[in-house]
Amino acid sequence: MKKLFSAIDVGSYELCMKVFELGGKNGIKEIDCVRHRIDIGNDTFHTGMISHDKMDELCEIMKGFRKIMEGYKVTDYLAYGTSAMRETVNTNVVLDQIERKTGIHVEVLSNSEQRFLEYKGAAMKSDFDRYVEHGTAFVDIGGGSTQVTLFTGGHLASTVNLHLGTLRIRTKLREMEPVYSDYEMIIGEIVNNELDYFKSLYLGNCRIDNVIIIDDYMPSIMNQFGRRDDHHITVREYKEIMRAAALKSPYQIAERFRIPEDNASLLLPSAIIVDRLIDVMESRDLYLPGVSLSDGIAYNYADENGFIRPTHNFNDDIISSANNIAGRYGSFDMLTKKMTYAALAIFDATVKLHGMSARDRLLLHISAILRNVGKYVSLSVPAEMSYAIIKDSEIIGISHKERTMVAAIVQNSYPNNISYETFEKLNLGAEDQIKTTKLTAILRVATGLARNTQKTVDSITVQLKDKELVIRVSARDKMLLEKGLFRERTDTFEEAFGITPVLKVMKGNVK
Repeated sequence: MKKLFSAIDVGSYELCMKVFELGGKNGIKEIDCVRHRIDIGNDTFHTGMISHDKMDELCEIMKGFRKIMEGYKVTDYLAYGTSAMRETVNTNVVLDQIERKTGIHVEVLSNSEQRFLEYKGAAMKSDFDRYVEHGTAFVDIGGGSTQVTLFTGGHLASTVNLHLGTLRIRTKLREMEPVYSDYEMIIGEIVNNELDYFKSLYLGNCRIDNVIIIDDYMPSIMNQFGRRDDHHITVREYKEIMRAAALKSPYQIAERFRIPEDNASLLLPSAIIVDRLIDVMESRDLYLPGVSLSDGIAYNYADENGFIRPTHNFNDDIISSANNIAGRYGSFDMLTKKMTYAALAIFDATVKLHGMSARDRLLLHISAILRNVGKYVSLSVPAEMSYAIIKDSEIIGISHKERTMVAAIVQNSYPNNISYETFEKLNLGAEDQIKTTKLTAILRVATGLARNTQKTVDSITVQLKDKELVIRVSARDKMLLEKGLFRERTDTFEEAFGITPVLKVMKGNVK
């Protein structure tokens, strides 16, 4: 069954709506794309507010989008705001005005959600998995910032958000009022300051041969070299582009690359960001899939609603991101692996009891991985430190709300640290509060089974039997400490689920 779907991107310097046909042989097919230039990011990044004139213009454009959707008989849509909306001081007021005046409901994406959707849009291209098998940087250039995600051996290694957005840089330049001939030098200095930090903390000894670029202007420029089909150029070809654009006015750049003059002033910051990155990483090849946030929105919707079957496992990338954060804080060890295994085993054994989803299981998985990160900072208050670290860490693919839930689950998994007031202060809905409580209860029990790295546990099995959750552990140790302290970890579980966890230890393979 086919369905018409619209994806709307309320960006920092442009509004874009794409209409897609979902289902059938193609799975997902773009049938129309409408773009409107509107520089709301310039207001936000300069004053923190969107002006009344810009709001009126924004709403008129959105009304036009609504008429187009009605003309196509679109049955569903999603509209998302990005950095310009995130950084306004009155975001909720702005969103309310848009919905009342246009009838379109807009949600604001966190940075990690936005980048993950754009990443999913790129991953729908057939060459994506081939590229990330080797050292690859996924560079997503936006108006407010640039996200750099590193892959090694097909797995996500790390991700960092750099305060290097094309519109943000242009706003800084306008405030400084330099002569145009100095633009390249000044932009280069702004970019280099950020990249020095990136190189020392994230790049290390990684070899990055390939760079995948998500950008609004690069694909059209690439066409100057006749590479319309394979979306690939070499670094050498890219350097030729840089030489062609150097020290030209926005009018000359627009003429040279056949782009609107208003967009040409954003091309130079974007080009210099890429140029400096490939120098720092010593990369050889660039891949420009030519996708946007709207593509990622549609791809994610099609995935979640069964219109397509993805070939790439995105949950693995989210877990890999969490593993790398844990590794940064020295807590990705055998103890963490045992605790994670136990937590997921308990979750799977009690699905009928708790009724939670695969997404909730993923949040539990992340919570278990990150449970001990706070010990790197303080052994006396690890719960509080873990909470702070998780709240301030970028975990690509999960929302700000989900990250808040993970932080609370971890904090309250520590002995004598459970606090229902903490859950109430999270500003979550009732359903999410209950989920957070249940996942905390599971993690508390799991931590009781993994207390000592010196002890070898051969297996853990979990079985729901009448009013008991029987946890059988095959170990080479009598686990006297674990059995003695197990009860202090089960009170929350009994309250949340109405059953009692019971620990039974069996002798493992004793040498």
